[in-house]
Amino acid sequence: MAAIGVHFGYTCACVAVFKDGRADVVANDAGDRVTPAVVAYRDTEQIVGIAAKQGRIRNATNTVVKVKQILGRRYDDPDAQAHREESKCIVVNKSDLPRYEIDTGETTKYVSPEDVAKLIFYNLKETAQSALGSDVKDAVITVPFEFGEMQKNALRQAAECAGFNVLRLIHEPSAALLAYGIGQDSPLGKRTFKQDVTGNPRAMLKLMNSADVAKHTLSTLGSANCFVDSLYDGMDFECNVSRARFELICSSLFNKSIQPIKSLLEQVNLSTSDINKVVLCGGSARFPKLQQMIRDLFPDVELLNSIPPDEVIPVGAAMQAGILVGKDSLALGEDSITVDCCASDITVKEVDDSGAEVFTVLFPSGTPLPARRQHTLQGPGSLSSVMLYTVNSVILLIIILNFSDVCLLFRGGSLHVTCTEQGSGRAEAITIETAAAAS
Repeated sequence: MAAIGVHFGYTCACVAVFKDGRADVVANDAGDRVTPAVVAYRDTEQIVGIAAKQGRIRNATNTVVKVKQILGRRYDDPDAQAHREESKCIVVNKSDLPRYEIDTGETTKYVSPEDVAKLIFYNLKETAQSALGSDVKDAVITVPFEFGEMQKNALRQAAECAGFNVLRLIHEPSAALLAYGIGQDSPLGKRTFKQDVTGNPRAMLKLMNSADVAKHTLSTLGSANCFVDSLYDGMDFECNVSRARFELICSSLFNKSIQPIKSLLEQVNLSTSDINKVVLCGGSARFPKLQQMIRDLFPDVELLNSIPPDEVIPVGAAMQAGILVGKDSLALGEDSITVDCCASDITVKEVDDSGAEVFTVLFPSGTPLPARRQHTLQGPGSLSSVMLYTVNSVILLIIILNFSDVCLLFRGGSLHVTCTEQGSGRAEAITIETAAAAS
């Protein structure tokens, strides 16, 4: 029995197959191992992948890109609004949910982000079936570390609607770890013609496509040539970009990528000497400059990049799928090595004697779960009840305790709370069993 791992990225998607004790990324019908996460709508058909991306210039308003940014979000969500402003395909509000406005010529229809994602998942399923020569349903899907429950559920539902039996959702970093078995110079160009093309959407899309090709080239070569036929008003565009100039232009983005790593180390009270291995994952990890910055940050660690960074996540997901369907021929000694962590800080809000609100971080972002913390509350002897607010980006928890009665309003996560009055030793404990959480 075979199983597959699926990585649904913001710009690209990839599928790997686990069979006969090993996981391999499979190529799509165009021969590419990575498929653009792009969907185009034309009259009565939907086009997915490279064909949709290549036709985006002519069909921009009916082509959806980066749907993952808006998946599982409400229309007024800041991320959804940022996506709406960036998208060439119109995003409208339907019952407080975002919908893509698609003009089919005769009618206008409104498509949900989940329906777009379903088409991409279906395309990946067909790719896997073509490689195996048989139907395959069992799959592990990867999700970003910062995804909340609504985003995870939306991704799962889209995959299931495409015909997948979702064995598990795992975080992308966990999949990357699994794959390695851890734990187990710009010339004058357009200046020549002195034309400003920023107000021409068609020309800008052509430039973006050419820049994307150059970006991939600069991951392996020292320079890349960009050529766009008839960029603007019949004029061709050509330039050569060196890796050094590319790295200079992107330096702020590279620094932005490194900063969260430093912040996480501070939050969990670790130094770089405490780390012995670093796994590179995601397409941007191909950039030599970014790899060098990681080496500089962790000078004594082993940098694992023998698996292409944009393939390592689906490979790990496929290995997890193989474990879940009963394969025991993996070299890994454990059934699973995924570790769930807090996606954001979990903070307790209290009120001091002056009435001011005091916030205390109990579980910093990145804390491995399950975890236990002890926190002491102070109050007058006449205190008969306590209201404790615990908040993070996806959980709102309100606990009201009064030593004879416990009232709980709760959603999300798994929680065990014990409150003890230190003076008398009287205690109240509560345990909340939860539905299955993504791991």
